[in-house]
Amino acid sequence: MEKNDIYFLLTILFVFGILYFVPSNSSWFRSSILSAFDMLHDYAQKHVLTCLLPALFIAGAISVFVKKDAVLKYLGHKSKKIISYSIASISGAILAVCSCTILPLFAGIRKRGAGLGPAITFLFAGPAINIAAIFLTSSVLGFKIGLARAIAAISLSILVGLTMALIFREKAEQGGLIMQESKEVQLSKKVLFAFFGLMIGILVVNGLQINNFIKYLLMFSFAIATVLLVIFKFHKETTKDWLNETWGFSKTLLPLLFLGVFIAGFIMPLLPEEIISKFVGQNNLFGNLISSVFGAFMYFSTLTEIPILQALIAKGMASGPALALLLAGPSLSLPNMLVIRKVLGTKKTIVYVSLVIIYSTIAGLIFGLI
Repeated sequence: MEKNDIYFLLTILFVFGILYFVPSNSSWFRSSILSAFDMLHDYAQKHVLTCLLPALFIAGAISVFVKKDAVLKYLGHKSKKIISYSIASISGAILAVCSCTILPLFAGIRKRGAGLGPAITFLFAGPAINIAAIFLTSSVLGFKIGLARAIAAISLSILVGLTMALIFREKAEQGGLIMQESKEVQLSKKVLFAFFGLMIGILVVNGLQINNFIKYLLMFSFAIATVLLVIFKFHKETTKDWLNETWGFSKTLLPLLFLGVFIAGFIMPLLPEEIISKFVGQNNLFGNLISSVFGAFMYFSTLTEIPILQALIAKGMASGPALALLLAGPSLSLPNMLVIRKVLGTKKTIVYVSLVIIYSTIAGLIFGLI
Protein backbone atom coordinates (compact mmCIF):
# COMPACT_ATOMS: atom_id res chain seq x y z
CA MET A 1 0.00 0.00 0.00
CA GLU A 2 1.38 3.41 -0.99
CA LYS A 3 1.88 6.21 1.52
CA ASN A 4 -0.83 8.38 -0.10
CA ASP A 5 -3.33 5.52 0.23
CA ILE A 6 -2.45 5.34 3.93
CA TYR A 7 -3.16 9.07 4.27
CA PHE A 8 -6.56 8.57 2.66
CA LEU A 9 -7.44 5.69 4.99
CA LEU A 10 -6.32 7.71 8.02
CA THR A 11 -8.58 10.54 6.89
CA ILE A 12 -11.57 8.18 6.75
CA LEU A 13 -10.67 6.63 10.13
CA PHE A 14 -10.35 10.09 11.69
CA VAL A 15 -13.82 11.13 10.55
CA PHE A 16 -15.49 7.91 11.66
CA GLY A 17 -13.51 7.93 14.89
CA ILE A 18 -15.05 11.27 15.80
CA LEU A 19 -18.49 10.03 14.83
CA TYR A 20 -18.12 6.89 16.98
CA PHE A 21 -16.52 8.11 20.19
CA VAL A 22 -18.24 11.47 20.79
CA PRO A 23 -21.75 11.19 22.33
CA SER A 24 -24.42 11.88 19.73
CA ASN A 25 -26.52 13.93 22.17
CA SER A 26 -23.82 16.62 22.50
CA SER A 27 -25.25 19.79 20.97
CA TRP A 28 -21.83 21.31 20.35
CA PHE A 29 -20.76 18.13 18.59
CA ARG A 30 -23.81 18.06 16.33
CA SER A 31 -23.22 21.69 15.41
CA SER A 32 -19.52 21.14 14.74
CA ILE A 33 -19.91 17.92 12.79
CA LEU A 34 -22.62 19.44 10.59
CA SER A 35 -20.41 22.48 10.04
CA ALA A 36 -17.51 20.21 9.08
CA PHE A 37 -19.54 18.29 6.52
CA ASP A 38 -21.12 21.51 5.22
CA MET A 39 -17.69 23.07 4.68
CA LEU A 40 -16.39 19.89 3.04
CA HIS A 41 -19.46 19.77 0.79
CA ASP A 42 -19.14 23.45 -0.06
CA TYR A 43 -15.43 23.03 -0.81
CA ALA A 44 -16.03 20.03 -3.05
CA GLN A 45 -18.92 21.71 -4.84
CA LYS A 46 -17.44 25.17 -5.41
CA HIS A 47 -13.69 24.67 -5.58
CA VAL A 48 -12.59 21.17 -6.53
CA LEU A 49 -13.94 21.16 -10.08
CA THR A 50 -13.45 24.83 -11.00
CA CYS A 51 -10.31 25.72 -9.02
CA LEU A 52 -8.38 22.79 -7.61
CA LEU A 53 -8.71 20.44 -10.57
CA PRO A 54 -7.38 22.98 -13.10
CA ALA A 55 -4.57 23.83 -10.69
CA LEU A 56 -3.62 20.15 -10.43
CA PHE A 57 -3.55 19.82 -14.21
CA ILE A 58 -1.40 22.96 -14.44
CA ALA A 59 0.96 21.58 -11.79
CA GLY A 60 1.27 18.33 -13.74
CA ALA A 61 1.93 20.30 -16.92
CA ILE A 62 4.64 22.36 -15.21
CA SER A 63 6.36 19.16 -14.14
CA VAL A 64 6.34 17.71 -17.66
CA PHE A 65 6.50 20.62 -20.10
CA VAL A 66 8.32 23.48 -18.37
CA LYS A 67 12.04 23.16 -18.79
CA LYS A 68 13.94 23.19 -15.54
CA ASP A 69 16.47 25.65 -16.97
CA ALA A 70 13.69 28.22 -17.53
CA VAL A 71 12.51 27.96 -13.93
CA LEU A 72 16.07 28.15 -12.62
CA LYS A 73 16.72 31.21 -14.79
CA TYR A 74 13.90 33.26 -13.26
CA LEU A 75 13.13 31.62 -9.90
CA GLY A 76 16.25 29.60 -9.10
CA HIS A 77 19.02 30.16 -6.59
CA LYS A 78 21.38 31.79 -9.06
CA SER A 79 18.86 34.22 -10.56
CA LYS A 80 18.96 37.85 -9.49
CA LYS A 81 16.85 38.35 -6.37
CA ILE A 82 15.16 41.46 -7.74
CA ILE A 83 13.95 39.42 -10.74
CA SER A 84 12.99 36.17 -8.98
CA TYR A 85 11.16 37.76 -6.06
CA SER A 86 9.42 40.35 -8.23
CA ILE A 87 8.09 37.67 -10.57
CA ALA A 88 7.05 35.42 -7.69
CA SER A 89 5.26 38.20 -5.82
CA ILE A 90 3.02 39.34 -8.72
CA SER A 91 2.64 36.17 -10.82
CA GLY A 92 -0.47 35.12 -8.92
CA ALA A 93 -2.22 38.46 -9.42
CA ILE A 94 -4.53 37.23 -12.19
CA LEU A 95 -5.37 33.94 -10.49
CA ALA A 96 -8.36 34.02 -8.12
CA VAL A 97 -7.06 31.12 -6.04
CA CYS A 98 -7.39 30.29 -2.36
CA SER A 99 -4.74 29.02 0.05
CA CYS A 100 -5.42 25.44 -1.09
CA THR A 101 -5.63 25.93 -4.85
CA ILE A 102 -2.21 27.62 -4.90
CA LEU A 103 -0.58 24.48 -3.47
CA PRO A 104 -0.35 22.36 -6.64
CA LEU A 105 1.17 25.33 -8.48
CA PHE A 106 3.64 25.88 -5.64
CA ALA A 107 4.59 22.19 -5.63
CA GLY A 108 4.96 22.28 -9.42
CA ILE A 109 7.42 25.18 -9.60
CA ARG A 110 9.29 23.83 -6.59
CA LYS A 111 9.70 20.51 -8.34
CA ARG A 112 11.07 22.17 -11.46
CA GLY A 113 13.83 23.93 -9.52
CA ALA A 114 12.44 27.13 -7.99
CA GLY A 115 14.44 28.27 -4.98
CA LEU A 116 12.86 28.13 -1.53
CA GLY A 117 12.59 31.91 -1.19
CA PRO A 118 10.86 32.68 -4.52
CA ALA A 119 8.62 29.60 -4.16
CA ILE A 120 7.52 30.75 -0.69
CA THR A 121 6.92 34.27 -2.03
CA PHE A 122 4.67 32.81 -4.73
CA LEU A 123 2.89 30.63 -2.17
CA PHE A 124 2.11 33.60 0.09
CA ALA A 125 1.30 36.18 -2.58
CA GLY A 126 -0.85 34.04 -4.88
CA PRO A 127 -4.05 33.96 -2.78
CA ALA A 128 -3.52 37.41 -1.23
CA ILE A 129 -2.77 39.56 -4.26
CA ASN A 130 -5.22 38.37 -6.93
CA ILE A 131 -6.88 41.28 -8.71
CA ALA A 132 -10.44 40.18 -7.91
CA ALA A 133 -9.70 40.14 -4.17
CA ILE A 134 -8.04 43.56 -4.23
CA PHE A 135 -10.87 45.25 -6.14
CA LEU A 136 -13.56 43.59 -4.02
CA THR A 137 -11.73 44.61 -0.83
CA SER A 138 -11.58 48.23 -2.02
CA SER A 139 -15.24 48.35 -3.05
CA VAL A 140 -16.64 46.66 0.07
CA LEU A 141 -14.22 47.67 2.83
CA GLY A 142 -12.84 50.93 1.44
CA PHE A 143 -10.03 52.12 -0.81
CA LYS A 144 -7.59 52.63 2.07
CA ILE A 145 -7.64 49.04 3.28
CA GLY A 146 -7.73 47.74 -0.30
CA LEU A 147 -4.55 49.66 -1.17
CA ALA A 148 -2.95 48.58 2.11
CA ARG A 149 -3.76 44.95 1.35
CA ALA A 150 -2.13 45.14 -2.09
CA ILE A 151 1.03 46.84 -0.86
CA ALA A 152 1.36 44.69 2.28
CA ALA A 153 0.71 41.41 0.45
CA ILE A 154 3.49 42.04 -2.07
CA SER A 155 5.90 43.39 0.55
CA LEU A 156 5.26 40.63 3.07
CA SER A 157 5.47 37.88 0.47
CA ILE A 158 8.96 39.04 -0.49
CA LEU A 159 9.94 39.51 3.15
CA VAL A 160 8.72 36.05 4.14
CA GLY A 161 10.48 34.48 1.16
CA LEU A 162 13.76 36.26 1.87
CA THR A 163 13.59 35.29 5.55
CA MET A 164 12.94 31.63 4.71
CA ALA A 165 15.84 31.63 2.25
CA LEU A 166 18.08 33.21 4.90
CA ILE A 167 17.11 30.71 7.61
CA PHE A 168 17.21 27.61 5.40
CA ARG A 169 20.15 28.08 3.09
CA GLU A 170 19.96 25.62 0.22
CA LYS A 171 22.66 24.64 -2.22
CA ALA A 172 21.90 25.56 -5.81
CA GLU A 173 21.51 21.93 -6.86
CA GLN A 174 18.99 21.14 -4.12
CA GLY A 175 16.12 23.18 -5.56
CA GLY A 176 13.56 21.03 -7.30
CA LEU A 177 14.66 17.67 -5.88
CA ILE A 178 11.59 17.29 -3.69
CA MET A 179 10.04 14.82 -6.13
CA GLN A 180 11.49 12.61 -8.81
CA GLU A 181 12.66 14.56 -11.84
CA SER A 182 10.56 14.03 -14.93
CA LYS A 183 11.92 13.89 -18.46
CA GLU A 184 11.81 16.92 -20.71
CA VAL A 185 9.14 16.95 -23.41
CA GLN A 186 9.56 18.94 -26.62
CA LEU A 187 6.54 20.78 -28.02
CA SER A 188 6.29 23.92 -30.13
CA LYS A 189 6.11 27.19 -28.21
CA LYS A 190 2.77 28.05 -29.79
CA VAL A 191 1.20 24.80 -28.61
CA LEU A 192 2.61 25.20 -25.10
CA PHE A 193 1.46 28.81 -24.80
CA ALA A 194 -2.02 27.85 -25.97
CA PHE A 195 -2.09 24.84 -23.63
CA PHE A 196 -1.09 26.76 -20.51
CA GLY A 197 -3.12 29.82 -21.54
CA LEU A 198 -6.33 27.81 -21.80
CA MET A 199 -5.88 26.14 -18.41
CA ILE A 200 -4.87 29.39 -16.68
CA GLY A 201 -7.83 31.01 -18.39
CA ILE A 202 -10.16 28.66 -16.52
CA LEU A 203 -8.79 29.92 -13.19
CA VAL A 204 -8.91 33.55 -14.31
CA VAL A 205 -12.50 33.36 -15.55
CA ASN A 206 -13.56 31.53 -12.40
CA GLY A 207 -12.47 34.54 -10.36
CA LEU A 208 -14.36 37.11 -12.43
CA GLN A 209 -17.50 38.71 -11.01
CA ILE A 210 -19.65 38.12 -14.10
CA ASN A 211 -22.88 36.36 -15.01
CA ASN A 212 -22.65 32.70 -13.96
CA PHE A 213 -23.94 31.40 -17.28
CA ILE A 214 -21.27 33.32 -19.18
CA LYS A 215 -18.62 32.33 -16.68
CA TYR A 216 -19.33 28.60 -16.86
CA LEU A 217 -19.75 28.75 -20.64
CA LEU A 218 -16.28 30.30 -20.98
CA MET A 219 -14.73 27.82 -18.55
CA PHE A 220 -16.35 24.89 -20.35
CA SER A 221 -15.15 26.24 -23.70
CA PHE A 222 -11.58 26.57 -22.41
CA ALA A 223 -11.72 23.02 -21.02
CA ILE A 224 -13.01 21.58 -24.31
CA ALA A 225 -10.37 23.53 -26.25
CA THR A 226 -7.68 22.10 -23.96
CA VAL A 227 -8.92 18.56 -24.52
CA LEU A 228 -8.99 19.05 -28.30
CA LEU A 229 -5.49 20.53 -28.25
CA VAL A 230 -4.20 17.53 -26.34
CA ILE A 231 -5.93 15.06 -28.68
CA PHE A 232 -4.67 16.59 -31.92
CA LYS A 233 -1.28 18.04 -30.93
CA PHE A 234 0.12 15.79 -28.20
CA HIS A 235 1.75 12.41 -28.62
CA LYS A 236 0.16 9.58 -26.66
CA GLU A 237 3.24 9.18 -24.46
CA THR A 238 3.32 12.92 -23.73
CA THR A 239 -0.31 12.90 -22.64
CA LYS A 240 0.33 9.87 -20.45
CA ASP A 241 3.26 11.61 -18.72
CA TRP A 242 1.14 14.71 -18.06
CA LEU A 243 -1.78 12.74 -16.63
CA ASN A 244 0.55 10.62 -14.49
CA GLU A 245 2.13 13.74 -13.00
CA THR A 246 -1.31 15.25 -12.35
CA TRP A 247 -2.46 12.04 -10.66
CA GLY A 248 0.67 12.03 -8.53
CA PHE A 249 -0.06 15.55 -7.26
CA SER A 250 -3.71 14.62 -6.69
CA LYS A 251 -2.89 11.57 -4.56
CA THR A 252 -0.46 13.60 -2.50
CA LEU A 253 -2.54 16.73 -1.93
CA LEU A 254 -6.25 15.89 -1.98
CA PRO A 255 -6.50 13.60 1.11
CA LEU A 256 -4.66 16.18 3.23
CA LEU A 257 -6.75 19.04 1.89
CA PHE A 258 -10.04 17.27 2.57
CA LEU A 259 -8.89 16.36 6.08
CA GLY A 260 -7.85 19.95 6.79
CA VAL A 261 -11.11 21.42 5.45
CA PHE A 262 -13.10 18.98 7.61
CA ILE A 263 -11.15 19.91 10.76
CA ALA A 264 -11.47 23.65 10.02
CA GLY A 265 -15.22 23.26 9.57
CA PHE A 266 -15.45 21.30 12.82
CA ILE A 267 -13.66 24.06 14.76
CA MET A 268 -15.49 27.02 13.19
CA PRO A 269 -18.70 26.87 15.34
CA LEU A 270 -16.57 26.80 18.48
CA LEU A 271 -15.27 30.29 17.66
CA PRO A 272 -18.26 32.67 17.77
CA GLU A 273 -17.88 35.98 15.96
CA GLU A 274 -18.79 37.88 19.13
CA ILE A 275 -15.79 36.50 20.98
CA ILE A 276 -13.42 37.14 18.09
CA SER A 277 -14.58 40.74 17.64
CA LYS A 278 -14.21 41.31 21.38
CA PHE A 279 -10.51 40.46 21.27
CA VAL A 280 -9.74 42.41 18.08
CA GLY A 281 -11.59 45.60 18.86
CA GLN A 282 -8.40 47.58 19.43
CA ASN A 283 -5.26 48.08 17.40
CA ASN A 284 -2.79 46.60 19.85
CA LEU A 285 -0.28 43.76 19.73
CA PHE A 286 -2.68 41.23 21.24
CA GLY A 287 -5.56 42.13 18.92
CA ASN A 288 -3.42 41.90 15.78
CA LEU A 289 -1.83 38.66 16.93
CA ILE A 290 -5.20 37.05 17.66
CA SER A 291 -6.47 38.16 14.26
CA SER A 292 -3.40 36.76 12.49
CA VAL A 293 -3.60 33.41 14.30
CA PHE A 294 -7.33 33.12 13.66
CA GLY A 295 -6.84 33.89 9.98
CA ALA A 296 -3.91 31.49 9.68
CA PHE A 297 -5.74 28.43 10.98
CA MET A 298 -9.21 29.00 9.55
CA TYR A 299 -10.08 28.19 5.95
CA PHE A 300 -11.40 31.01 3.76
CA SER A 301 -12.43 30.05 0.24
CA THR A 302 -11.69 32.54 -2.54
CA LEU A 303 -13.02 36.04 -1.70
CA THR A 304 -15.12 34.85 1.27
CA GLU A 305 -12.76 36.55 3.72
CA ILE A 306 -14.21 39.91 2.62
CA PRO A 307 -17.88 39.45 3.71
CA ILE A 308 -16.67 37.68 6.87
CA LEU A 309 -14.41 40.63 7.64
CA GLN A 310 -17.22 43.06 6.83
CA ALA A 311 -19.37 41.38 9.49
CA LEU A 312 -16.53 41.47 12.04
CA ILE A 313 -15.85 45.17 11.36
CA ALA A 314 -19.55 45.88 11.90
CA LYS A 315 -19.18 44.22 15.31
CA GLY A 316 -16.28 46.50 16.25
CA MET A 317 -13.15 45.00 14.73
CA ALA A 318 -10.34 47.57 14.46
CA SER A 319 -8.62 48.41 11.16
CA GLY A 320 -5.23 46.95 12.13
CA PRO A 321 -6.51 43.46 13.01
CA ALA A 322 -8.71 43.63 9.90
CA LEU A 323 -5.65 43.98 7.66
CA ALA A 324 -3.80 41.29 9.64
CA LEU A 325 -6.69 38.91 8.92
CA LEU A 326 -6.69 39.87 5.22
CA LEU A 327 -3.00 39.00 5.00
CA ALA A 328 -2.82 35.79 7.04
CA GLY A 329 -6.28 34.43 6.20
CA PRO A 330 -6.10 33.95 2.42
CA SER A 331 -2.46 32.82 2.48
CA LEU A 332 -2.73 30.18 5.20
CA SER A 333 -5.23 27.62 6.46
CA LEU A 334 -5.11 24.33 8.27
CA PRO A 335 -5.52 22.32 5.02
CA ASN A 336 -2.80 24.48 3.48
CA MET A 337 -0.40 23.74 6.37
CA LEU A 338 -0.89 19.97 6.10
CA VAL A 339 0.08 20.00 2.44
CA ILE A 340 3.00 22.43 2.87
CA ARG A 341 4.38 20.07 5.49
CA LYS A 342 4.21 17.27 2.92
CA VAL A 343 6.21 19.35 0.42
CA LEU A 344 8.65 21.19 2.70
CA GLY A 345 8.80 19.16 5.91
CA THR A 346 7.74 19.97 9.47
CA LYS A 347 10.51 22.39 10.40
CA LYS A 348 10.17 24.65 7.35
CA THR A 349 6.38 24.62 7.67
CA ILE A 350 6.46 25.72 11.31
CA VAL A 351 8.86 28.55 10.49
CA TYR A 352 6.79 29.63 7.47
CA VAL A 353 3.52 29.71 9.44
CA SER A 354 5.23 31.61 12.27
CA LEU A 355 6.66 34.18 9.87
CA VAL A 356 3.29 34.79 8.21
CA ILE A 357 1.65 35.32 11.61
CA ILE A 358 4.42 37.59 12.90
CA TYR A 359 4.69 39.74 9.78
CA SER A 360 0.91 40.01 9.40
CA THR A 361 0.69 41.13 13.03
CA ILE A 362 3.34 43.81 12.46
CA ALA A 363 1.66 45.01 9.25
CA GLY A 364 -1.65 45.27 11.09
CA LEU A 365 -0.05 47.30 13.88
CA ILE A 366 1.54 49.71 11.42
CA PHE A 367 -1.67 50.13 9.40
CA GLY A 368 -3.71 50.75 12.54
CA LEU A 369 -1.42 53.65 13.45
CA ILE A 370 -1.67 55.35 10.07
